[in-house]
Amino acid sequence: MKTHLLAITALALSGTFAQAGEIERRGDPSVILFEKGKNYAEISVVHVDPSVSGTPLPGVPTGPTGNIQKSYRSFAGGYKHDLNDRVPLAFVIDEPVGADVNYSTPSAFAGGAFFGTSNAVVESVAFTGLARYKATDRFSVYGGLRYVGLSGNIFVLSPGTGGGAGPGPYSLSVNKDFQLGYLLGAAYEIPDIALRVALTYESKTEHDFRDNTGAPFQVELPQSVTLHAQTGIAANTLLFGSVRWREWTQFAVQPGDFFSFSTGVPVNVPIASGPSDIWTYELGIGRRFNENWSGAIILGYEEDQGDVVGNLSGKDGFFSYGLAATYETEAWEVTAGIRYFDIGDANSNVTAFSGSDAFAFGTKVAFRF
Repeated sequence: MKTHLLAITALALSGTFAQAGEIERRGDPSVILFEKGKNYAEISVVHVDPSVSGTPLPGVPTGPTGNIQKSYRSFAGGYKHDLNDRVPLAFVIDEPVGADVNYSTPSAFAGGAFFGTSNAVVESVAFTGLARYKATDRFSVYGGLRYVGLSGNIFVLSPGTGGGAGPGPYSLSVNKDFQLGYLLGAAYEIPDIALRVALTYESKTEHDFRDNTGAPFQVELPQSVTLHAQTGIAANTLLFGSVRWREWTQFAVQPGDFFSFSTGVPVNVPIASGPSDIWTYELGIGRRFNENWSGAIILGYEEDQGDVVGNLSGKDGFFSYGLAATYETEAWEVTAGIRYFDIGDANSNVTAFSGSDAFAFGTKVAFRF
């Protein structure tokens, strides 16, 4: 049971974070350190198809937004090697954050949505080296370094924002900036009952960019803390879950040459920012059916903060419902899952977003040798 159900818990977590707070796409990469086998390799992909749309707030003389979130895929891969009985090492490549926003409706100047024709893309990659030390059969510590790259481009067109010349189009493209971060954690296990509790801290990374005038600005990918827990509750049955906190109030994309003109004078404001820190919760039950097959039911929750959200976000909290299944042999395993997200209603300063949802489909292939 312990080996057989770990694949499901890992895929379940990646599926949740695909729609988690702000621009999160992947969670804590340290879970690979707990996989069984002297050598273990995995590759996974999650496809997310969101639908986020809204209508103008009262008094805003523009049209509806249409769906502003584009579908996307997120990839990850990892390798773990047991150096000896007490020290496993691992290397993970993933995409920790991302965004793909597109207001495909006409601009407000042509009778469309307030931010019609605006679009934004955020891309990332992280290379993580990890090591774990098993001090005893029950207690271990782990940590590692993360080399995180962040890039993006944005085009904003609205009656209330623009460059220094006044309301109108604003665009910016920045190349990938790499910064170093770190990860620390500790775990307690009772293998006989498949119990494990692991707490992981991930540091922030601060990325340096320049606006169209050449002036510098920073974008912080904030620190996070994740608690993972699992335990056997009956023969071939596993209860698992996680709690993740991330300090999204420290996240802001604010180039110095982007302005709001809503007060009649130019005011430098963020293009995107995190109004609240975000807590994301997960709970699931996994069941082994026979030597090859196991399955799981997974629930996820992120509280609706009631914030005024960004016009390039349109979402605030969610409930999620998922199913996952694994087919495993001694040498390899394939896990597949599907998840539905009921995304919370949210208001920006000009739009009421409601009726939003998303589907996520994930697959992971792993080998032990």
